[in-house]
Amino acid sequence: MQSYPSASAYVQINNPINPVQLHRPEAARRAGKWFVENFPGKVLYALKANNTKSIIDTLVATGITDFDVSCLPELEQLNTYKSVQCHLMHPIKSRETISRAYHMYGVRHFALDSFSELNKICEVLGPVGDLELSVRLPMTGKGSQISLGNKFGVKLEETNDLLSATRANCRVLGITFHVGSQLMEPEQFVQAMLDATLVVEQSGVQIDRLDLGGGFPSVYQDMQPPPLERYMEIINYCINELEWVRNCRLLCEPGRALVAESGSLLVRVLARRGSDLYINDGAFGSLYDAGHCGFRYPVRLIANPVRELGKLDEFAFYGPTCDSADFMPGPFLLPDCVSEGDYLEIGQLGAYGRVLASQFNGGGRYEEAIVMDRPMMTMYETEYRTEDRSARRTLPTASGILVSSRAECRKGDAALPHQTF
Repeated sequence: MQSYPSASAYVQINNPINPVQLHRPEAARRAGKWFVENFPGKVLYALKANNTKSIIDTLVATGITDFDVSCLPELEQLNTYKSVQCHLMHPIKSRETISRAYHMYGVRHFALDSFSELNKICEVLGPVGDLELSVRLPMTGKGSQISLGNKFGVKLEETNDLLSATRANCRVLGITFHVGSQLMEPEQFVQAMLDATLVVEQSGVQIDRLDLGGGFPSVYQDMQPPPLERYMEIINYCINELEWVRNCRLLCEPGRALVAESGSLLVRVLARRGSDLYINDGAFGSLYDAGHCGFRYPVRLIANPVRELGKLDEFAFYGPTCDSADFMPGPFLLPDCVSEGDYLEIGQLGAYGRVLASQFNGGGRYEEAIVMDRPMMTMYETEYRTEDRSARRTLPTASGILVSSRAECRKGDAALPHQTF
């Protein structure tokens, strides 16, 4: 894969016809390094976010050698990395996937959320003595851009019995949850850990591992989350105050926060109709989240030919397919002189952009290149972090959040122990 100084340089040299996936390994390196240095446990990269080899290589080089995977193709891809350990965290798996993951790829850590899944694992693998199993708890998804609370999670009435049965069939027992994708309220990690605390106290089962899942955010055109330091501050406080958490091995599964800044998309304007731009990729391609989840990405114009740019205006995008659902409402901010033949660079697409692209209606054909400039927006700039430290002083302390949340959680349930905060 060739390298270029920027998207503009790529356009000047290649004048591409197809959309172009642009990769920034340096952005992934910065994010990976930050998580390794700041998360108080093991960082698992959620491979589903971006499986580009250059990005995987970069994250491994930062010290992230554990991966959250969900299927055999992901295991096959990572099998060439001898230093990598995979964790099969999808709560529902086929028997073939369980068998091959264990026997062919050395997976020992599996997630589950039901007796049927536990029975499946035990029937397929038999009485092996090295299983590490995590029971997934349901979450509301409050405060996140994309809730993941409805698909997975043990039924509350089965939680105690499932934890006890799982404990009897594994060497390491864990609890896992997912607060939702693009979490904008880091305080929700407090509520998640308090929910898990109630489960642990009521079950009486010893827990060895706590997996906080994903949810760590990136920054977008209309979504500026709190600094990532705020998330770590809250997590660290909970560790210090909750004894059972303090005695657990801690894991997390970031995807978006590690790679969103590492990719952008170069598209060409095929036509303009008022404030609607018709471009050569769309909601069935790398812009799935813009079409289906309302994400507004940062955009910049690469004018062709070069000309003086005017004031900014708001635009919507239509993709290249014949389907009317291939629509991205935005609005996306661009100079009002944008016209047919111009190129647009759309940022923050390193997470889910490349992997969600389909071949519907002849799409899914991309050129690829590495670019050396900085991402259009970032969560990791030193100046960005410094600027927000002062603003963070106006927020409630982590201690205050935990006390108030725990009080609300305990209201009407005085029989539960450890009300010591």
